Amino acid sequence: MSSSPKVILCQIPRGPRAPSFSPFALKLETFLRMAKIEYQNNCSWKRSSKGRIPWMKYDGEAVADSQFCVEYLNRKLNIDLNSHLTDEQRAISHALRKMAEENLFWCMGLCRAENLDYVKKHFDLNRIVIWLGTRVFRSNTKAHGIGRHTHEEVLHIMEEDLRSLSVYLGTKKFFFGDQPCETDAALFGQLCQICWQCPGTKGEQLVNEKFQNLVEYCERMKTTFWPDWEDCITADGTKTATK
Repeated sequence: MSSSPKVILCQIPRGPRAPSFSPFALKLETFLRMAKIEYQNNCSWKRSSKGRIPWMKYDGEAVADSQFCVEYLNRKLNIDLNSHLTDEQRAISHALRKMAEENLFWCMGLCRAENLDYVKKHFDLNRIVIWLGTRVFRSNTKAHGIGRHTHEEVLHIMEEDLRSLSVYLGTKKFFFGDQPCETDAALFGQLCQICWQCPGTKGEQLVNEKFQNLVEYCERMKTTFWPDWEDCITADGTKTATK
């Protein structure tokens, strides 16, 4: 790796069972690995101009939002991880990503709230910050709409999303065959949170009992693009890593 990579990935500190508690940070970092782009991590709580994390700097220029970061790098570096997809497959991949990021994500977050102590113990944040963060998240789920459902209804929504992904994946290695595409990074970012970062929740139970092919898919993605996975996770959530 060069001594000064152009991409600085700004994300929250590392997590204990996956490199990030944020599916969007894991999506972006996995994309960088898939595209073989050199990068350096800056693990902190510093937010982008849009008030969100993750974000990145490319050669000093700040870019906010994980998907806009991907699209920026595609344009800047002439990258197309979807080059092997047909127009129909590109449309389907877009729809799957949007379902996962705009719907399944909120289900996962509400599921994670079942075991909030697991999150609390891995970040050195005071109780007021944690309380405020949880309050803001729940308020956002109400604004989204999904937070207006009962817990059982949220689990039903999650199960239907997971079933759709499971059926579409089937026995394929990646979502569109033997070669991964851009959307695999996004789906992996979301799915591995449910598989590994929601311990003791109904979400973890659901994916392991009913959708084992999604768990196996996450294991393949981890093996393929994260050979240093164990070095990028930590028991206390404070380790930073560079690649």
